[in-house]
Amino acid sequence: MMTPAELAEAMEATWPPARSLTVGPWRLRDGAGGGQRVSAASAEGPWVPEDIELAEARMDAMGQGRLWVLREGDAALDAALAARGYRRHDPVVAYAAALSDLQGEVSPMAAFTHWPPLAITLDLWAEGGIGPARVEVMARVLGPKSAILGRSNDTPAGAAFVAVHGDIAMLHALEVRPDLRRQGTAVNILRAAACWAQDQGASRLALVVTEQNAPARALYTRLGMVAVTHYHYRIP
Repeated sequence: MMTPAELAEAMEATWPPARSLTVGPWRLRDGAGGGQRVSAASAEGPWVPEDIELAEARMDAMGQGRLWVLREGDAALDAALAARGYRRHDPVVAYAAALSDLQGEVSPMAAFTHWPPLAITLDLWAEGGIGPARVEVMARVLGPKSAILGRSNDTPAGAAFVAVHGDIAMLHALEVRPDLRRQGTAVNILRAAACWAQDQGASRLALVVTEQNAPARALYTRLGMVAVTHYHYRIP
């Protein structure tokens, strides 16, 4: 359905860092305060243990801390970082599905796409900890993109961001107000995202969620989404 390499490429395009640079076998990212996904270093080619110090020195110079993302196939690097005292952090699961499996009728009163984000959409993100630096990540996306506002009983209830790379639509920044959860808002947002993505020429939708978010993972499974890969971070 979707390979880890396809997912990584789509995530980089739909949630991009402020800048990225190649240092030896590593890709380093400057997140400009936009969070872990856009700030982590990753292995992009063969490496030797001494190369780790090269990345550490450059990360220190960038002033945003030492942070690595470890994907499938990075077991040797994961072990090497663990041996250097790095701690495993925020394990993540990626889910994907064909758009045809997610589509359904969604009233514009329940969820609708729009760009640029409405003030209420920005407020909902801010309530969930998605502030201006992460909104700036969205602004950097060059391809098709949209915000989604979800409503429950005529009340703004949730928001998300969706963008397309190739035939993959990635859903990011999904937030639903705690007091309005379990009322169908997340489902409506996902279906609105799927309908919008199909209009942009996509055929698949993916998203990532922390392993510990059991309610969200159960929802994605009920919708027919399948776990396609895992990754985690390492921090000192």
